[in-house]
Amino acid sequence: MGGGGFTMNERSRALDRLALTLTDKPLPRICFLPTASGDPREQATRFYERFGSWPCEPSILSLFHLRRDRVDPVEHLRGQDVIYVGGGSMRNMLAIWREHRVDAAMRAAWEGGTLLAGLSAGAMCWFEGGITMSGGVPEPVAGLGLLPGSMSVHLRSEPERLPVYRAAVAAGRLPAGYAVDDGAALLFAGTRLLECVASTPEAGVLAVREDGGGAVRERRLPIRFVGEVDRSRHAPDEPDGVSELRALRAGRRRWD
Repeated sequence: MGGGGFTMNERSRALDRLALTLTDKPLPRICFLPTASGDPREQATRFYERFGSWPCEPSILSLFHLRRDRVDPVEHLRGQDVIYVGGGSMRNMLAIWREHRVDAAMRAAWEGGTLLAGLSAGAMCWFEGGITMSGGVPEPVAGLGLLPGSMSVHLRSEPERLPVYRAAVAAGRLPAGYAVDDGAALLFAGTRLLECVASTPEAGVLAVREDGGGAVRERRLPIRFVGEVDRSRHAPDEPDGVSELRALRAGRRRWD
C-alpha cells in the first residue's frame, strides 16, 4: 500500500480486510511489525482495534522489546498466515531486521506461502528499492528484493518523493517500478502483478520506467475500487488472475 490502513487512521477498512480475505484460513494468524516507527504503543492499540473484532488471530512482533516479550522473532514469523509491516524509516527497519535475522525470515515466509503486506516503508521493503525519507530528504534506498522493480509511496500526500524517484529511475539508480497513492495498493501473486486496488476512488498508481536519454515514461495503471465490493468473494468483473487466487484461497468469514 502506498499509504493508508489502520496506522494512518484511514476510515475505510478495505485494504486491511483484503489482507485477511486473501488467505486460505478461516481464522488466519496475522502479525504486525511496527519496527519502522520504533514500535510505538499507539500503533499497537490501533492494530488491535482494527483486527481484534475480525475472524483472525492478531499478534505484534516488537523487536525493541524482545527481552520483555521473550519471543523468538524467526519462529514467531514462521507460524503466521499474514505478516503486516508498518511505515516509518525503511533504512532503520531493514538494519534492525538484519540484526535479528528477520530479513531472511521474511523471504522464507514468502516462499512458504505467507501473505506479506504493508504500507509505505512496509510496502517498499519487498522491492529491489524505493524512496526513503529516513534522512529528512527523499533518496533511493535498497530493499529486500523479493519483488522485482522499485516503489515510491505517498504519491500525492508527499509530492517531493516523485521527482527524486523519476531521477533515480532515469539514472538507473533504481529499476522501473510504481509510484503509489495513499489508499492504493499493488496485489502480487509471487512476482506477478495481478492488479491495482484502491480503497478511495481518487487513489492512483503510476508505472514509471526509464525511456532513454535521462528521461522516464509514466503510465497510469487501471485501478479496481474495493471497499464494500470485496465483501463478495466472487465479483463478476474480477481479472482471471484474481479469480484464480481466490479460488485457491477460498474460505468464508464474517466481517463487522
